[in-house]
Amino acid sequence: MDTLKHYLPLCWLKLNPLDLPRSVVFLKQNLWIYFIVEFFLQANMTDDPIESFVEVTIETLLTFVLIGILLYLNKTMYAYIQVSSALLFTSNVVSVVIIPVLVWLTITENTISYYLLGLALFWEFAIVAYILRLVIGINVPASMVMSLVYFGATYYGAYTLGQLI
Repeated sequence: MDTLKHYLPLCWLKLNPLDLPRSVVFLKQNLWIYFIVEFFLQANMTDDPIESFVEVTIETLLTFVLIGILLYLNKTMYAYIQVSSALLFTSNVVSVVIIPVLVWLTITENTISYYLLGLALFWEFAIVAYILRLVIGINVPASMVMSLVYFGATYYGAYTLGQLI
């Protein structure tokens, strides 16, 4: 629970992920939560649990590989646990917000639910850009581009590879 308190300010664009405690246990817990939540979201979109499982597995692997490549190129591999934990944790927090909005959107198709979903997705984009800016040491526009690359590589890459398999 103490580690959770350390990582939570990242969701409000505070703290540096490199200064956070390194905890493999926390990373594993976030990995399980991330996988389950992403599987739930994917399964609701595709109605095929096997396809969802494959895509979420590929997405998770691509996330870890992309983080590794970025940190290797930046010569900061020592921070792999913190950065992976930060990205997974913040994604889990945003997912806690997105799931009720998606349920509301599915049931009512209210315009406000679409705006809230867009706002939550922008929030996750901003968090990833913030984390990448601090970890890689780049400016804000470059971190926004890297955030787009991150989302494109993980989500669209997983979808594309899932379709090929």
